[in-house]
Amino acid sequence: MAEGQPVIEPTQYRQVLGQYPTGVCVVTSMGPDGNPAGMVVGSFTSVSLDPPLVAFFPDRGSSSWPKVAASGRFCVNILSAEQEEVCRTLASKNPDKFATISFSHSPLGSPIIDGSVAWIDCESHSVSEAGDHFFVLGLVRQLEIAEGGLPLLFFQGGYGRFAPSSLAASNQSGLLTAQLRLVDRARPQMEALAKELSAVCVASAQIDKEVVIIASAGQARAHSPATLVGQHLPFAPPTGSVFAAWMDEASISQWIGASVSAERAEKVRAALKSVRDRGFSVGLVSDAQRAFAAKLHELAQTANVAGTPDLAELIKDLDYDPQAIDETSGPAVRLISAPVFDANGRVVYALTLHDFRRPTSAEDVNLLASRLRRTVADLSDSLPTS
Repeated sequence: MAEGQPVIEPTQYRQVLGQYPTGVCVVTSMGPDGNPAGMVVGSFTSVSLDPPLVAFFPDRGSSSWPKVAASGRFCVNILSAEQEEVCRTLASKNPDKFATISFSHSPLGSPIIDGSVAWIDCESHSVSEAGDHFFVLGLVRQLEIAEGGLPLLFFQGGYGRFAPSSLAASNQSGLLTAQLRLVDRARPQMEALAKELSAVCVASAQIDKEVVIIASAGQARAHSPATLVGQHLPFAPPTGSVFAAWMDEASISQWIGASVSAERAEKVRAALKSVRDRGFSVGLVSDAQRAFAAKLHELAQTANVAGTPDLAELIKDLDYDPQAIDETSGPAVRLISAPVFDANGRVVYALTLHDFRRPTSAEDVNLLASRLRRTVADLSDSLPTS
């Protein structure tokens, strides 16, 4: 240490760095004796895309690291929020700590721990000294989302989970800049609405031929480990009615499509009139809706945001916007959408409520819709005029 350099106390170092949450991973391999070896790390990070490199920093005093190092390959298991006990077991000094851990083998032969969120199979690329740790680079050979779900976190000296009550999409393509700025201002209202109604509130924007889910607030009542934020859905009847209902005639005709039968086009136009008259759109539960929701969940689990042809086909069979919300259709309502307008009357984004308590009557639906419409009206009024 250079003369005059301040001494960093270990306790303070841990306390300050503990303010930064880290994911919890288990790095595994098959040891020289043919038995599984593994170590818990909180220092895993991605390094490079080309070539695909990841890194972690094992303690030089670790008894497990030499076993992992000897194999020349390893698998990074990203633990789920439900695997705290797995983490504690594998962090112990027990010489047979894999005895109670279920696992399979990766393509390179390392253990993949059952229940992990994802795994990254690597060959050792390089190892160098980094103070009282080693700096290990791994060359990624294969990786997969396994169970998906929420990761286990280490924060302020303890384990926990990330509770995604409010999320916003990334803007990698640069197409969502304007909408994200507006939705960022709306996040407090979305969070308050979701909390008040015990529902999930999502914001979506129509970009060319797609509808993009750009933000979410609230937590699903049912177990739903994957977020839909960032998903791109086809802008097609009937799901895009909350945007299409306020378009000009030429745009509506383009949205409906030239190949649609006259009977189908008439039904879609009648639905759009119902949306305009009510000021909101509704989606009804059905076998098609269940299949559509399952496909969305699958896409979210696999980090596929671009959608699939299957999704476009499923949309055609969805049941949206009946002429009347009555005692028959009311209890079937599973989502409610309403538009946020700019000063020129254009729809800039929409808010959608879903996963709310199942309505038992038309009155229940109208109460939810009324609360949603008050929120979007306030948001419309608060938009900048230029």
